[in-house]
Amino acid sequence: MASSANNSAGRDGAQAGQRHLEASEQAIDRFLDAAWMERGLSKNTLTAYRTDLLALARWLAARGRPLAEAERGDILGFIADRVEAGARPRSSARQLSSFRRFFRWRLREQGAGTDPTAEISMPKIGRPLPKSLTEDEVEALLNAPDTADALGHRDRTMLEVLYATGLRVTELVNLKLGHVNLNQGVVRIVGKGGRERLIPLGEESLEWLQQFIAGPRGEILLEKQTDYLFPTRRGDRMTRQAFWHIIKRYTQRAGIDRALSPHVLRHAFATHLLNHGADLRVVQMLLGHSDLSTTQIYTHVARERLRELHARHHPRG
Repeated sequence: MASSANNSAGRDGAQAGQRHLEASEQAIDRFLDAAWMERGLSKNTLTAYRTDLLALARWLAARGRPLAEAERGDILGFIADRVEAGARPRSSARQLSSFRRFFRWRLREQGAGTDPTAEISMPKIGRPLPKSLTEDEVEALLNAPDTADALGHRDRTMLEVLYATGLRVTELVNLKLGHVNLNQGVVRIVGKGGRERLIPLGEESLEWLQQFIAGPRGEILLEKQTDYLFPTRRGDRMTRQAFWHIIKRYTQRAGIDRALSPHVLRHAFATHLLNHGADLRVVQMLLGHSDLSTTQIYTHVARERLRELHARHHPRG
């Protein structure tokens, strides 16, 4: 009899947990819809919110609680479990930020419950400086592709455009012919939050683009048709992962002895502009940053570079 009762209790608990999880998922969907409509957040940001909130919802459901009834101790317990499993402070901070946005939305929109994150401090994390390249290293990277080959010409053009404009890699691979005005020498980008910006291409990247569109692009496509500016042999849009492999290959060919992320030329673009006296707010507009504080990290990079140059070349450095 006791065994039967235990089994029944186990089934009831599992069913209750499933109901809690389903209710939590519905609440998360409503929050994400509101976040998208109000703030125009990117798909990647919304996916990150969903992942974080579902992780907490599952953790709570296993303990017989829906997300809507989470308390401060639940949030701290979840984060503690994650830290014990090896989560880093940056990951915990991102999750706490997701939770905070959800519970504040719930308070604002539904006037229900409390914000269990209100008295939880963010984990202290150092802000890492983005890796950058020297101007000589950029030159070596740009010269690495074999431009006698159509694909090599495409790769060189992509690298030139990336360094000339500071585009995000996602923005680069999603570029279409209609986004580029060769007569005016500008590229039109709709970035995060639907913000539009016009970025000058500069003479060098403009010349590479004109050559690419006039010849090698057609050689790559043959009879296929696409609006994407930098197609693959299949006539598809290039993926971010494919571009990462391109960067990796040319990094090795250029003799650069460290791993570089696909964002490296964006970082170099910002750092080198500041090194040559560009105004921080101009760099902010070109990068598409909504907040100047995001751009200010590059002043630290530039400052580090100046220190290195001083130490290397000053007689008393």
